[in-house]
Amino acid sequence: MAQVTWRLSDELMDRVRHAAATQQRSVNDYLTKLAEAATDPDFAEDEAARTRERLARAGLLIAPGTPRVRPDPLVVAAARAAAGRGTQLSELVADARG
Repeated sequence: MAQVTWRLSDELMDRVRHAAATQQRSVNDYLTKLAEAATDPDFAEDEAARTRERLARAGLLIAPGTPRVRPDPLVVAAARAAAGRGTQLSELVADARG
């Protein structure tokens, strides 16, 4: 069994002791359960979270990229309006044939 030395603030240690005492656990048992809950896929909220956790453990989860920003709806509406004012493709084809 492994042991870990962990540095933390006195304030955090007091909160951990209080939380452990509230659950009638030792600090060691409390921190062990906390670490298990944080790393065990079976504690995930839903199936998607469990799958992501398993993929991460297997080294197969790709980190998400930069979130995409949706264009301003007013800019999209203006672009649609401008596109609708152009020459229709059917007219271009008819002119090329004529």
